[in-house]
Amino acid sequence: MRTLVLLALVGLGAQLVDGSLGMAYGVTSTTLLLAIGTNPAAASATIHLAEIGTTLASGAAHWRFGNVDWAVVRRIGVPGAIGAFAGATFLSSLATDVAAPVMSLLLLGLGLYVLARFTVAGLPTGRLGLPLRKRFLAPLGLVAGFVDATGGGGWGPVGTPALLASGRIEPRKVVGSIDTSEFLVAIAASLGFLVSLGSQGIDLLWVAALLLGGLVAAPVAAWLVRLLPPRILGSAVGGVIVLTNVRTLLRSDWVDASSAVQGVVLGLVAVVWAAAVVWSVRAHRRAVASQPATGTASDPSPAPEPATAPR
Repeated sequence: MRTLVLLALVGLGAQLVDGSLGMAYGVTSTTLLLAIGTNPAAASATIHLAEIGTTLASGAAHWRFGNVDWAVVRRIGVPGAIGAFAGATFLSSLATDVAAPVMSLLLLGLGLYVLARFTVAGLPTGRLGLPLRKRFLAPLGLVAGFVDATGGGGWGPVGTPALLASGRIEPRKVVGSIDTSEFLVAIAASLGFLVSLGSQGIDLLWVAALLLGGLVAAPVAAWLVRLLPPRILGSAVGGVIVLTNVRTLLRSDWVDASSAVQGVVLGLVAVVWAAAVVWSVRAHRRAVASQPATGTASDPSPAPEPATAPR
């Protein structure tokens, strides 16, 4: 029972972050499941089954608050579903002792990217309103979907920063469109795992607990996306992912570090993480101070509707 309550709280917290930042539900939840010894393929399958419900609720909430660009959803979501199905079947074919450190290494890379991207670069806005083309969105969706299924999360960490980095669509619509299109990715990944694994290793009570927490958080997160500074939240989430997966790798057969070495390395990671969050807070305050009275640093206002180019 205690495990189910913990999973529900994780689902709530992860969806709150995911719905307001456009990433981290899968990565955060999968990291926890791996930490308690879940089979990597089963962990990813569990998360994606829960995400079918959470992404549907999140997409509906974002649509209601006007945070969705449907052309972007269509052009990134369909290739993403194809990549997710392929990634699910690939992960299912790996042995558990190989898959666990491979997944942690992938999650670590995603965490480092999120941490560095939001801490150092922030959010570009100079090209807001320029078209997003299919030849950019389709390959992005394919890669992000594959990474998402093999890493137990990655649709947001790959897709959201790429769209934000383009500077062509306002942050709230990046988050809303990525969250909404993830519904297609979750369905495709779940089908891939069910075809490859059946129901082996999947605990439906765990799925239900994660889903319940996510459903509670989804509408709140869609509302909060207008208020929370993505730069600070990105640094905080990236640090959690890095710290947890460094710990997993240090304890794996690949490294098998002593307790003393683990303590030193994890301590250094924690210091870097804290410094990154402090840096992001200060950078956000400087950005807010430099904005006109009618705008904010994380969501410039007024902003033009993003245009989507024809094929």
